[in-house]
Amino acid sequence: MRDQTRADLHRFAIWMDRRLKLAYFGGRLVEGGSERVANEWRAMDIDTRRGIVARAIVLGGAIMGGAKILISIETFIAVMLAFSGGELTLHSGNDDPGMLAILMSTLVGLLVSIAISLLFLRPQFAWFVSGTPADDERRMQVQVIPARVVYADLVGWLAAYVTYVLVSGAQPVFLLAMLVAFMLAATTSACLNYMFIESAVRPLVVLALGGRSMRFAMHGVRERMAVIWLVSSAVPMVGMVTIIVGRALDLVPQVHDNFDWPIAFLAFIALASGARVVGLVGRAIRDPLNEMSTVVEAASDGDLTQRVAVYDSSEIGVLQDGINGMLDGLEERDRMREIFSRHVGVGVADLALEHDGELVGSNTDAAMIFVDITGSTSFAARRDPRETAVVLNAFFSIVAEVVAEHGGFINKFEGDAALVVFGAPEPMDNPAEAALAAARELGEALGEKLPLEWGMAVSYGSVFAGNIGARTRYEYTVIGDPVNECARLSDRAKEGYSPVYASGAAVDRAGEAEAGRWRRVDRVTLRGRAEPTEIFAPRDLLVRAEPPSLGSVLADLVKFARPRERPQRVAPKEQ
Repeated sequence: MRDQTRADLHRFAIWMDRRLKLAYFGGRLVEGGSERVANEWRAMDIDTRRGIVARAIVLGGAIMGGAKILISIETFIAVMLAFSGGELTLHSGNDDPGMLAILMSTLVGLLVSIAISLLFLRPQFAWFVSGTPADDERRMQVQVIPARVVYADLVGWLAAYVTYVLVSGAQPVFLLAMLVAFMLAATTSACLNYMFIESAVRPLVVLALGGRSMRFAMHGVRERMAVIWLVSSAVPMVGMVTIIVGRALDLVPQVHDNFDWPIAFLAFIALASGARVVGLVGRAIRDPLNEMSTVVEAASDGDLTQRVAVYDSSEIGVLQDGINGMLDGLEERDRMREIFSRHVGVGVADLALEHDGELVGSNTDAAMIFVDITGSTSFAARRDPRETAVVLNAFFSIVAEVVAEHGGFINKFEGDAALVVFGAPEPMDNPAEAALAAARELGEALGEKLPLEWGMAVSYGSVFAGNIGARTRYEYTVIGDPVNECARLSDRAKEGYSPVYASGAAVDRAGEAEAGRWRRVDRVTLRGRAEPTEIFAPRDLLVRAEPPSLGSVLADLVKFARPRERPQRVAPKEQ
C-alpha cells in the first residue's frame, strides 16, 4: 500500500513539474504571475535560456498545429455536410471536398505558418538568449509578436488553400465553397492564436519593458471584443448564410430530411468556438485585473512597495502603468511626509496637514527642556566644520532618543542648543512630570556617553504654541515667560553644582514620586524677570564631574568614555 502511495505521489510530482513548465508558455501562470517568471528568466544562464526557447518552439508549434488541424476537421465536416445534403459520409468523389486533400493542405499551411513565425521570432529569441537589455526597437518588436504570429498564420492558411486547389482536382463550385470555408477557418485560427500568443509572451514583454512606462495602447480592448464577435458570431453566421444562399442558387443541395445538420453543426461550432475564445479573452482580461487588484489591496493596507507587471498591449497595459505611477506618487508623498516630519516633528507635521498650513495656535500649559553645550563656540572656531557637525549630531541624537521615550517634541535645534516641548502640539496628562523625568534620564545619558560640558533646565507654565511667521514662511514654536525662564536656568546650570536645573513651577506640578527625586538648591531672580525662581536639581546629579578638554571630544566620542572624575564639591544644604 505504501509503495502504491509513493508511486502515486511520484506521478503527481511529475505531473506538477510538467504543469509548471507549461505555465511558461500560455495557460494560467503559476503564483507570482508574469513578473515572477520574468524575474526567474533574468537570473538564468545562456544554456537555460536556450532550453526555454526550444521548449517554446516545440510547445507553441504543437498547440498551433493542433488548433489548425482541429479547425480543418471542423471545416471539412461543415463543407461535407453542406454538399451531401446533411448526410455524414467519408467517400471520395467529385461530390465532396476530399478529406485527404484538406489534411494535406492543412499540413502544408502549418509548415508555412511555423516557418514564417520562426523567421519573425528568431531575432527575439536571439535577444532573449543573449540576456542584453532591450532598446526601444526591441521592446516594440516584442510587443508585436502576437500580431506577427497572426500574419504568419494567415499566410499559412493561404498556402493551405493554394495547396488544396492544386491537389484536390475539385470542381469550381467546390473550390469556391472551400475558399469561403478556408477564409472562415483562417479568421477563427488567427483570433485564437492571437489570444494564446498574447498570453504566452507576457513574461517576455515584462522582461523587455524592464519597468518602463507604457503610455499608449497598441491593441485595444475593443479589438479583443471584436475577436469574440468574429469567432462566436460572425464566422458561424457567415457560414450559415453561405449555405442558405448556395441552396437558393442550387449550388448546394437541399437537406434530405427534416433536420438541417449543416446548420446545426455550424451552430455547435459557434458554441464551441465561442467558449474557447471567451476563455482566452476572459483570461487575458481577468489575470491582469487580478494582479492589479492584489497590488491595490496591498497599497490600501499600507504596503506601497509592490508594483504591477506591465505587459498588456491594450488599455489594460496603460492602466497597469498608471497604477505603478500612482504608487510611485504615493510612495514619494510618504517619503516627503517622513522627511517633513523629521524636520519639524511628527506632531507639527500632522497639525500642518490637518489645518492645511494655516497660521494656527493657542495658549496652553506646557513644559520645556532647554539644553545647551558649554564652550561650543570656541571649539567650533578651532575645528573643521565637519568635525563640529559630528559632535553636534552625536549630542542631538542622544537628546532625540531620550525625548522620544518620554513623549516630548523637539521644537528646534539652535546651533549647539535644543528646545524640547512637552504638552504641545500634542496634549499630555502631566507634561511637567514627563519633562522632569526626561531631563534626569538625559542628564545621565549625556554624562555617560558624551564627553562634553553642558547645561540643562526644565520649566513649566502657560505659553503660546502655534505657527509664527508669514504665510509664505513660518515655523511652529512656543512663546512665553516659561520659555525665557528655561533658557536662563540652563545658563546657570552650566556653572552650577548640577548640570540639570528645574523651576519650582515644574516640580510643584509634577507628581509626588517625581517631585521627590528633586531637591531645592537655590532661589534667585533671573535676568529679565521680576519674580524670583525656585531652583531644583536632581538628587543624583547634584555634583558634576570634571569636564574634559574640548580638544579630546572627537577622540573620546567614538569610545564613549566616561568623563574623568575629580574631588567632589559639597552641594549647598537644602533651604
